[in-house]
Amino acid sequence: MKYKFIELEIKDYIAEVELARLDSLNALSLEFSSEIADVFQKLGTRNDVRVIILTSKARIFCSGLDIKEVGNHLLKASAESMNESMEKERLQPFFDSCNFIEECPKPVIAAVHSRCIGGGLDIISACDIRLCTEDASFSLREAGIGLVADMGVLQRLPLIIGQGFTRQMAFTAAEYPAQEAEKMGLVNAIYKDKDSLMAGAKKLAAEIAQNAPLGVRATKEVLNYSRYTDVKSGMAMALKNNLFLMSSDDFKEAIAAFVEKRPPKYKGQ
Repeated sequence: MKYKFIELEIKDYIAEVELARLDSLNALSLEFSSEIADVFQKLGTRNDVRVIILTSKARIFCSGLDIKEVGNHLLKASAESMNESMEKERLQPFFDSCNFIEECPKPVIAAVHSRCIGGGLDIISACDIRLCTEDASFSLREAGIGLVADMGVLQRLPLIIGQGFTRQMAFTAAEYPAQEAEKMGLVNAIYKDKDSLMAGAKKLAAEIAQNAPLGVRATKEVLNYSRYTDVKSGMAMALKNNLFLMSSDDFKEAIAAFVEKRPPKYKGQ
């Protein structure tokens, strides 16, 4: 798993995905977005990965879409009179970069430092948990440049911070500091600097990784499904998953560990 714009490290069941398109402050190009989609799709299938931390090696977390590339695509589309379907296919890597994070069966923790702009907010809204540094800020810039955010943030963000705060962020295109983001519920915790942020993210990831992998995976599946359905349907899915999980080796190990008064050793089976 070698990438041009991503650095990857896997240790103790925790995968650290570091965005590293340094010369553009992690501006999202089609190629970069394709790599993000690919790494999450592949990590989701690996037995040696139970949790993923998404962070940035650049000076900021993400500067948003690569405006120059996107602008050229839109101008070309206009010149060629391309229809909506053709343009969606051309821009699909942008959508996949967020969709594959949300659909990844492993929990994803976003560790954000400094500025998280536009498409960067789309990406972290697809993550399960968000942490940030004191100097972090968040903004939806699309309305400020005459566009609409179309990578899923307008659909996912209201489920995280509510309609009121989402509309405020989207309509103003302003930057919101870490303290305001925490009050909104966008981030779970704020850390002094990047070093303490990563230490906190790794500690949280380790807490998740020690639990039964199949149980964590099924829990994420039910949580994702339940956001778009009614309570009874969500409960039915949870029950269906439990009927399967009760026959797993991990569940048997949990019972044995409880009886023997020892920590369980899960294998994800």
